[in-house]
Amino acid sequence: MDTTESGTILEAKVILPGQTVTEDADFMRGHGTFDSEGKLVASVAGLLERVNKLICVRPLNSRYTGDIGDVVVGRIVEVTANNWKVDINSRQHAILVISSINLKGGVRRRRTIADKLQMREYFVENDLIVAEVQKFYDDGVAFLQIRRGHGKLSNGLFLSAPPALIQRVSSHIVRLQCGVTVVLGNNGYIWITEPKDEEETEADVEDDPPQKTINLELREKIGRVRNCIIALKNNFLAIHPESIMEVYRASRKYEVKQLLEALVMEDIVKSLKKKR
Repeated sequence: MDTTESGTILEAKVILPGQTVTEDADFMRGHGTFDSEGKLVASVAGLLERVNKLICVRPLNSRYTGDIGDVVVGRIVEVTANNWKVDINSRQHAILVISSINLKGGVRRRRTIADKLQMREYFVENDLIVAEVQKFYDDGVAFLQIRRGHGKLSNGLFLSAPPALIQRVSSHIVRLQCGVTVVLGNNGYIWITEPKDEEETEADVEDDPPQKTINLELREKIGRVRNCIIALKNNFLAIHPESIMEVYRASRKYEVKQLLEALVMEDIVKSLKKKR
């Protein structure tokens, strides 16, 4: 297995139930594995992950559980008297309270009753947002916060993938070399949009993202990136900026609409499959 100096796998590997993960007794058993006659064996189908001496298998078809500090893409499903409930592909809706968002000008002050009465001026049902997991309640509900550069999403395209396929990277909001910005939520929700300038990135929650007309060339790039991610997803390959761009480059010989054909998908991801 290819590893970094810290022992974390560089490229996730799909493991099947009953498959031997390792026979080395030095490794510790993690989630999704069990010990059988001195061997670590997978108990679920999923992606193999190793951190130092700990080995686990993340199930492919599981809900997002997450960690503190994760960047997530979510959909507002309910506005209550003092918070928003957000679908983040978890077993329970996450909570975003008004004290966890940036007010106009980045000011820090106590939220007032007037702020609560204006909650629908910030987010309403079906709004898509990008946020960060601040903590988890005892019952497993995620508590979100919106940092500078996060907030409401617009002028883009949404799709989802199994959370296990989203590889952890230093930044989950990335401008790709092709000129398209992707938000790779750790929860499996992905947003593809036009590149943002510094002014738009630093906007406050109260500033609604401007609705723009995206030109045909950029729309085609967004569509191509989307179909490349679907090809990675359908072939159970890790989704991260490098893998997206490798498939994107391989896809240039095809039209965007052709990328959803099974044989074409197989062709554009074959270089990544060889690296497994």
